[in-house]
Amino acid sequence: MSLFTSKKERIRFLKFAFVGVTGTIVDFGIMNLMSLVFGLPLVWAQAISFTIAVINNFLWNRFWTYPDSRSKAAHHQLIQFFMINLVGIAIRTPLIPWLDKIILNVLNNMQFNLPLTNSVISQNPALAIVIGVVMLWNYFANRYWTYSDVPVEVDSKQNDPLTELSEEKERKV
Repeated sequence: MSLFTSKKERIRFLKFAFVGVTGTIVDFGIMNLMSLVFGLPLVWAQAISFTIAVINNFLWNRFWTYPDSRSKAAHHQLIQFFMINLVGIAIRTPLIPWLDKIILNVLNNMQFNLPLTNSVISQNPALAIVIGVVMLWNYFANRYWTYSDVPVEVDSKQNDPLTELSEEKERKV
């Protein structure tokens, strides 16, 4: 896998992850705003926050992580990016209330005396877990579909055992 063999791909992954952090901040902020201030149910609040975070992430990835991805029109990439993220939300939407319920039960059984309610506290680790799961899906799906026009580069100084064997045989001949 090129992520392990190419410095440039590792840098792209780190940029993608950093963009994901900005999206996570947007996601958490909007979810809590929608849920706590506007009283939307968690499923709707996280769907809205997810959509806004996706737009944030697409723009950052298009212009910073993959600036050399220009052979595809931006609107085509946006559609691909959204399709991948729709699969992500299909993974995320049933997972978040399920995890929230488990975490809430654990918190209720522990009977902490905290300034926030257990339901507010439980939503955030549930969201953090699903963000991690969906981030892995998003990175690999986007790298090999949305940004497929960017060649996967392998470091030229990489130690490839097959290349080393063939070079050694050539030197002996």
